[in-house]
Amino acid sequence: MDFKKSNAPTTTVTRNLMDFCRDTNNVYESVAIISKRSNQIAAEMKDELNKKLLEFGSHTDTLEEVFENEEQIQISRYYERLPKPTLIATQEFLEDKVYYRNPAKETDRKL
Repeated sequence: MDFKKSNAPTTTVTRNLMDFCRDTNNVYESVAIISKRSNQIAAEMKDELNKKLLEFGSHTDTLEEVFENEEQIQISRYYERLPKPTLIATQEFLEDKVYYRNPAKETDRKL
């Protein structure tokens, strides 16, 4: 899923805990799923941001020659304004856009 097009809120939202129990019947399992998806989203965001910022970097800079590039600042601000990975993952989970499975609960075990 493209996190830039997410309809997740940018601020904290009070949620009904029973919404998290709907599919898994366990709040803690739901939170674990959301946590793992959040880590995936955060890694994607970090990689994308680093790739964009590397375009501006030069390897000849020293500590004294560091200067601010306006384009870098705009890119960084854009990523700061995006919803946090936990909010995106929670929204995806509540909209049933997250695929998950629990191998311990699978009944089709081959002997």
